[in-house]
Amino acid sequence: MKARLVELYRTLFEAYGPQGWWPGDQDPFVVVVGAILTQTTAWANVERALANLREADLLSPAAILAAPEEELEAFAETLCDRFDGRLERLFALPVAELRGVLLAVHGIGPETADDIILYAARRPVFVIDAYTRRILSRLGLRPARDDYAEWQALFREALAPDVALFNEYHALLVRHAKAACRKAPLCGGCPLRASCPTGDARLQAGQAGQAR
Repeated sequence: MKARLVELYRTLFEAYGPQGWWPGDQDPFVVVVGAILTQTTAWANVERALANLREADLLSPAAILAAPEEELEAFAETLCDRFDGRLERLFALPVAELRGVLLAVHGIGPETADDIILYAARRPVFVIDAYTRRILSRLGLRPARDDYAEWQALFREALAPDVALFNEYHALLVRHAKAACRKAPLCGGCPLRASCPTGDARLQAGQAGQAR
């Protein structure tokens, strides 16, 4: 499993190159807001919302509480009430405790909590989303149980805990899911074609159909 996950990363990086998601110099609070908003809307809409919040000078916990944004208010309230509105105090918690605080915020689930921990707090947790599940399932790499913690354990046990690696790997999986491994996959030009039993079966079935 370790060798296959390492090879998967190398193949995707060769195919798509660096994705440049949430660089380290990005404002961590903006990353948190983006992670929360993207749960319910497309990224293009999130970018517009961030621009509007920035223009209205509302990109701070105190400002959000003063002029509540429904999706962000619960997080801003937790941050202000428990951590004096300071992300650095929240992010100083041990990862397990930080994750627990985030999961206790109304509207934040495991994927969003891990988005915040990886991309804003810059701590090494692997984000599991629907794209990751789809790609690994088609490659025959899914865990025994379809459980978030089990999926995450695949990467935790196979890869060194490296923020930059986890950032890039997750971004590459998303890119591949949108470019080729869609709900209705485009298997013909897929860079993972050689190691994908699902794609191989689909293409063979197609060829058999044409031969009849």
